[in-house]
Amino acid sequence: MAFDLRLSKRLGEAQIDFALAVGDGATVLFGPSGAGKTSVLNMVAGLLRPDDGYVRVRGETLFDATAGVDVAPERRRVGYVFQEPRLFPHLRVRDNLRYGVQRGALDMTSIAFLGIDHLLDRWPRTLSGGEARRVAIGRALLSNPAFLLLDEPLSSLDRGRRDEIMVAIEHIRDVVRLPILIVTHDAGEADRIGSRIVTM
Repeated sequence: MAFDLRLSKRLGEAQIDFALAVGDGATVLFGPSGAGKTSVLNMVAGLLRPDDGYVRVRGETLFDATAGVDVAPERRRVGYVFQEPRLFPHLRVRDNLRYGVQRGALDMTSIAFLGIDHLLDRWPRTLSGGEARRVAIGRALLSNPAFLLLDEPLSSLDRGRRDEIMVAIEHIRDVVRLPILIVTHDAGEADRIGSRIVTM
C-alpha cells in the first residue's frame, strides 16, 4: 500500500476527517479551495500534527496518535513541492538542487528528464514559473524520497508550461514509479495525471 491514511484535525471552525488507502501511482486530491487538500499534504509531511489517526506510507508508520508515533518531518523521506516553488533566492539553481542531495556530488542523471541542465548557473529570480517549478521538483527528487507530495504543481502557469510539468509528473509516475499525492482543483489536470482521483 503506497498511502494508508486516517486523519482527523480541527482547524478553527473547520473539521477535517479524511481516510485513504491506495496503491502506487499518482493519487489526486481534487476539490475546491478550502476543502482541506493542502492540510492533508501537510499532515502527511509532518508539518501539521493531526488530532487523531495515522499516516502509513509503504507500510512504514510515520504518525499514529494511539501508539504515540510521530516521525520528525526531516526523517519522513518526503519530497514536497509546494504551490510556490520556494527556491532559496540567495543560491543559484545548482546549489538549490544540491541542497536536496543527501551526499556526494551533484549528479543530474536521475533528473535529466526535467531539462534543467542549462539553468544551473541561474539565480531563482531569473527563472520563469515553469522553470522554477521544474527546479523545485528536481530538488525534491534529489533528496531520494520514498514518496512525493505536489501541491497545485500547475497553478499560475500558461498552457505550454503546464504541459511541460504534466509530462514531468507522468515520467515520475510511470518511469521513476514513485508514489505521488497531488493536490489540484482542475478537473482536466486530475483526469490526465491521476491514476485515481479522490474528491474532497
